[in-house]
Amino acid sequence: MSLDSTVHSHSIAQIAAALGLRAEGDVGIEISSVAEPAHAGADQLALAMKPEFAAQIGEGKARAAMLWNGADWQEMGLQAAILAPRPRHALSGLSAMLDRGNGYGTGIHPTASIDPTADLGEGVSVAAFTVIGARAKIGARSVIGPQVFIGEDATIGEDALINSGVRIGARCTIGQRFFAQFNCSIGGDGFSYVTPEVSGVEKARASLGEEGTQQAQQWARIHSLGAVTIGDDCEVGANASIDRGSVRDTRIGNGTKIDSLVMIGHNVVVGDNTLICGCCGIAGSTRIGNNVVLAGQTGVSDNIFIGDNVITGGGTKVLSNVPAGRVMLGYPAMKMESHVETYKGLRRLPRLFKEVAELKKSVSKLTGNE
Repeated sequence: MSLDSTVHSHSIAQIAAALGLRAEGDVGIEISSVAEPAHAGADQLALAMKPEFAAQIGEGKARAAMLWNGADWQEMGLQAAILAPRPRHALSGLSAMLDRGNGYGTGIHPTASIDPTADLGEGVSVAAFTVIGARAKIGARSVIGPQVFIGEDATIGEDALINSGVRIGARCTIGQRFFAQFNCSIGGDGFSYVTPEVSGVEKARASLGEEGTQQAQQWARIHSLGAVTIGDDCEVGANASIDRGSVRDTRIGNGTKIDSLVMIGHNVVVGDNTLICGCCGIAGSTRIGNNVVLAGQTGVSDNIFIGDNVITGGGTKVLSNVPAGRVMLGYPAMKMESHVETYKGLRRLPRLFKEVAELKKSVSKLTGNE
């Protein structure tokens, strides 16, 4: 799949071969980068994934494009094309080929602070001002960016990419091919506090609304004794935060992708191949199944369960268990089709109020009570 990252241009034939796709036309054309069709230059591959994008090719100077199977590339005025059954999926491999990375370099930077008991695998690179704690283990070929902190007894698998500013706490365990975006935090303490007597929050929750009447009390901190365990092929976005567990580990399954500014609380368990989009917040001790998609700004209450293959729309607030396979929307979350019908009803309310007012006026006239 990958080509030599030091090469700054690839022929259409090389790209197609690396991606396992079919190329047609002048396959010797050299490509240095990709671009949107209307802005593509002569040495750029236009990404025209759909007919509406392909219609913009004439606005640019592209000689070649990535298109869908069966596209008439000659009619579009192109000299060559790469044809894909699912062009957007092909973009995954293409973007990996052309990604020039962050330029962290290779080897161990002299300013890095690495405990003598840490175990770094073959070919690990560590950039400037990074700190790696006692007995930490870093898998082979991993790249650790500048100003990263990895705590004692933490374990990171092979082929990781840890970008600048990442913080990984003590005793956290992370699988292979981990991708950590800038400034994410893994393994901070959970937000766990308790009062000496029953608090107003507990009363309100138990009664669904009783006002808090407790005396003023101080919050006592519950320390987090667990850690965080993350599976293989996972990604954590910029400024995301995953808290360690109170007693057992917070767990993230294989293949799960977590977007920027996501907050995952203590003791949460997330299944495999789940997608958690930007600004989601998941409260403590919640369990989320496999192949779940939580759209941006979804909020999930604590101590509930979300089944496999659930999808939430943007801004959804999940306050109770969700069975497998449901598509949810709204606050509180309900089936998407039910929420849409409710919203339609809300939009009709002003007209309904006006009609009711007119009916009242008509009845008043008939009864002589005007």
